[in-house]
Amino acid sequence: MKEVFKDVESNMKHAVDHFHQELKHLRTGRATLALLDGITVEYYGTPMPINQLANLSVADASLIVAQPYDSSQIAAIERAIMKSDLGLNPSSDGKVIRIPVPSLTEERRKEIVKKAHDMAEHARNAVRQVRREGNDGRRSGDRDPVAGAQRGARRTDHCPEPDSRRTRGNETENTAAADRERRCAQS
Repeated sequence: MKEVFKDVESNMKHAVDHFHQELKHLRTGRATLALLDGITVEYYGTPMPINQLANLSVADASLIVAQPYDSSQIAAIERAIMKSDLGLNPSSDGKVIRIPVPSLTEERRKEIVKKAHDMAEHARNAVRQVRREGNDGRRSGDRDPVAGAQRGARRTDHCPEPDSRRTRGNETENTAAADRERRCAQS
């Protein structure tokens, strides 16, 4: 039982941590290097994270600077940044790529709210799924004889004992009592 609880707790924590990581990728009007974490660049046919191909830094609150280790990859890095759904437009001078982070417009704020709401809903669903799997695991773990006997004992506490002293006077009452006894015997 404790193992199931620990597994459920760690999986729920993982779902919440993933949600926090996704929130870091939202463009909020301030330049952060976390914006570029999910971007991959085709480097000689192999997708590579952008932080492995360029030295990234934040010049000021609205500008990210990327200095590629291999200057022949500037075009590929710019293309990857433009393909991302961040809405960033990089510019280069041949050695350095400047990525201005524009201030938020009302339309972009609404998009961010929608994205954040969708991310939150996915995280809630992940937590619900983990809880459901934990409950199923707990229930399936109870199938051993000792736990099953204990569960059976708990369930039958509310069931009445068979009454052999019933009279045949009220046939409907006898049928209902027999149905209750049958259901209790099945559980």
